[in-house]
Amino acid sequence: MEVESSARPRFGTSIHITAIDGIVNVNSLFTLAVFIGLAWNPTDLNNTLVNDPNCVAGRRIAEDLVSFHVYSFSSFLFSSIIALSLKQAIRIAKSNGGPIMFHGAALMARVNKTALRVAIVVSAAGSVSGCVFLMLALVNVVQIKLGILSCGSVYSYGAVVPLFILVPVGLLIYVCMVLYALTA
Repeated sequence: MEVESSARPRFGTSIHITAIDGIVNVNSLFTLAVFIGLAWNPTDLNNTLVNDPNCVAGRRIAEDLVSFHVYSFSSFLFSSIIALSLKQAIRIAKSNGGPIMFHGAALMARVNKTALRVAIVVSAAGSVSGCVFLMLALVNVVQIKLGILSCGSVYSYGAVVPLFILVPVGLLIYVCMVLYALTA
């Protein structure tokens, strides 16, 4: 956010608010998935369908599962905080006629459209990275439940291959829509 001249547009449009709402909604859904995933104990030996001891996931995969869940949660939280802050800044700017006082700084600023777009991209990037980490966590869940991928289990690959196809396609569509919202 920076001080800008009155000749430039000062406020976010409804499409920006819609994009921000979409980011927050996506983050909320996936944050719930992360919490559910963290509640599960990956080291419970009764929680696997693998009979071959050579195909049982090791401790490293369980540790990666928890790590990816935490990374995912952090990314979604970061993204949501940025998006909600942006939305609040737009609302304050609209209700007060433009100026925003930032706490801890003695400068007045208006919502700059370039800064708004950059913040939306940063927030969307947080959502995308959260989705990638969540996908990696799900790969580890599959390996714990159905056997490690190196064993060549049809069931493990049957679960992981669609995940590696559908999630990136969904993320690509999501990124395109967010970028479209920025150009509108």
